[in-house]
Formats: sequence, structure tokens, C-alpha cells
Amino acid sequence: MTAAASVDVARVQSRTLGTLVVSQAVGAVGMTIGVATASLLARDISGSDSMAGLAQTFQVLGTAAAAYLLAGLMARRGRRAGLVTGYVLGAGGALLAVAAGVADSMLLLLAGAVLLGATTAANQGSRYAATDLAPEETRARALSMVVWATTIGAVAGPNLTGVGAAVAHRLDIPELTGGFALGAVALVVAAAWVWLRLRPDPLLLAQSEAGVVHETGRGRSWGRFVEAVRAEPALGAAIVGMAGAHAAMVAVMIMTPLHMEHGGAHLTVIGFVISIHVLGMFAFSPLVGAATDRFGRPAVLVAGGVVLLVSLLLCALAPEGSSWQIFAGLFLLGLGWSFATVAASTVISDRTPITARTDVQGTADMAMALTAAGGGAVAGVIVDGFGYPVLAGFSALLALAVAGAGVVVARHAR
Repeated sequence: MTAAASVDVARVQSRTLGTLVVSQAVGAVGMTIGVATASLLARDISGSDSMAGLAQTFQVLGTAAAAYLLAGLMARRGRRAGLVTGYVLGAGGALLAVAAGVADSMLLLLAGAVLLGATTAANQGSRYAATDLAPEETRARALSMVVWATTIGAVAGPNLTGVGAAVAHRLDIPELTGGFALGAVALVVAAAWVWLRLRPDPLLLAQSEAGVVHETGRGRSWGRFVEAVRAEPALGAAIVGMAGAHAAMVAVMIMTPLHMEHGGAHLTVIGFVISIHVLGMFAFSPLVGAATDRFGRPAVLVAGGVVLLVSLLLCALAPEGSSWQIFAGLFLLGLGWSFATVAASTVISDRTPITARTDVQGTADMAMALTAAGGGAVAGVIVDGFGYPVLAGFSALLALAVAGAGVVVARHAR
């Protein structure tokens, strides 16, 4: 590679990061603004606490399907096409959620949740796009910067529940659907930004720099995924760790608003707790990325499992309503997720050959979403039948799997 080419690639990487930071921040508003009210809307429409987690569960299932489909689209057309498609589908899902509240239809709400999952898949795909042109020694930091950008929108999103309620009153729609209306607007803006700014495409340029001939008709291949995992056992462990952390986080997070409401907590306080949780997920990711590059991927992955265990203990001890335990527990739940996700995602980027990049990354995100969907599906049933502390204890098993994955990655470290 010539010096001029190196400068050009560095410039494109800088532009790519800037573009992804903005789209991630705006898209996160659309992705999280309904989180604080989704379970309550599902409960109101269905009339059952045990059904409250279904909206989030279907959104996670949508994320799994979208991760698979968008990865195939990226393999054929590049990152730009995949990200734009994810945001547009998510905007449609947000509008369906509004329609569900108006029509009092659980079927419409679940359909909207599935489409909203495409937004999550797009945001997750953005972190991999940040690593396409990044050198290995700074790869975790590049990835973590995009994860960090989510903080801006994700913390603002749940705290816009009051604004969403005002919008709902103005539009004469149910109060709990106002956030989804605002989210649809944010997702359209994010899609337009990526469409205009993500040029040249980082994945296509990385393939060109590596001498790989891009095939526009090329689809995803399970064979490429299996071959990559067999060649690099650390890949499988990283996928397990990432999936375990995400499942534990989703299961506890989606039932926290219900646990707090049972103790009389106001909607504003519930939204603030969720924003604190999201702060833990994203705000410290640049430090997590720096630690991952400095101390190694396995150490940070193990640390993520330990932090998750501490958070789940606090959640198990938290009484209904508002308490310091729920504030601290939800913050640490997000922080442990950040440790595990940044470290595991970087392992996946490190160990995957460029010819199988979208195959492995898409399958990893699909596995992460499916595992979380399983956790979300049983979360409402566990809380309804046994209580919130039992849910935290169940999730602790997943946190142990995260720490164990870090140990396996360390054994196969190069």
C-alpha cells in the first residue's frame, strides 16, 4: 500500500467515525424513547402483567431477523445500504406502535416491535462499520466511540417521555404512544444522514484495500461462519459472552419499570432510572475501549461478567418502587454490558477474515438477539409468578457465562 493510499484510508476512517457518531446519537433517540413505556403499553393493551415483556421480546426477535437480513444486504451492497434500510424499517415500526395504541391492538404493537428491532440491528452494525478501516491496535477504541455516541440519544430518549406525552395529547393519541411518534421522526433523520454522508463505504473500501473482489450478488453463507469459528475458537466464546451479557441486561431492564410501578414510582422517576441504566451502557465506552486495547480483550470480558453479577445482586435486593439499590443496580447492569459488548465485539472484529466479516458479525448479532429474546420471553412470566429478585438470580447464571467466555478467549489468545 502506498503512503498516499494510507493517508486516504485514514481520512476516510475519520469521516466514517464522524458520520457514525451522529447517526448513532440520533438513531438512539428513536431506539430508546419508547423503552420506558413499551412494557406499560403492552400491559395496558393486553391487560396482563405477564404479557408486559412481549413488546420488548418481539423487538429483540426483530433484531435477530434484521441482523441476519441486513448482514446479507451489507455483504452485497456495503454498510451504507444496510444501515439506511434498518433505520427506515425502524421508523415504520414506531408508527405501527402508535397505531397499536390508537386501535388498542396487541397484534399491531408486536408487528411494530419487530420492525423496531431493525433499528437496534442497524445501531449494532454501526459499531462494526467503525472497525472496517481501523488498525488492530486502536480497533476497540474506534468501536467504542460509536457505542459511546449512543449515549447522547439513548439518555435523552427515556427522558423525553414527558415530551412524548405532550405530543400525544396534541395529536390526540394515547399518552404512552407519544414517544414512538417522536422516535419515528428521529429514525428518518438518521437514515437520511447515513445515506448522504457514508461515502465511500468503509466495508467496500476495506475489501478493496485487502485485494478482495467484491461480488454484488454474494449472499451470506453459514459455511463461511462455521469455517471461521472452527479456525478461531475464541470467536465462539466471544459470541457466547456477548449474547449472555445482552440477555441478562434485556431481561432485567424490561421488567424494572413494572417492578418500580408496583411500588408507586412515578413515570418520570422510572424514565430517569432507565436513563441512568443507558448511561452505564454507553457513556463510559471510550474508557472501556481504551482498557480493551491496553489490557486485552479477555480481561475486560471477564470484568464485564463480574460487574454484571454485582449489579444483579443489587437488583435482587431492591424493594418495589424507587430505591438506591435499583439506581445502582441498573447503572452497573449497563456498565457490565458495556465491558462485555466492547470486548467481545472487538474479538469478533479481530479474529474474522475480511471475506467472512459480515457473515460472522451478522450471525453473532443474531445469536445475541435470540438469546435476549429468550430471556425477555421468560422475564415477565418469572416476575409474575416468582418476583423480580428471582429474575435477577436467573440472570446471574448468564453473567457467569460471560466471565467464563473471557477465560476461554484468554486460553486462545495469540
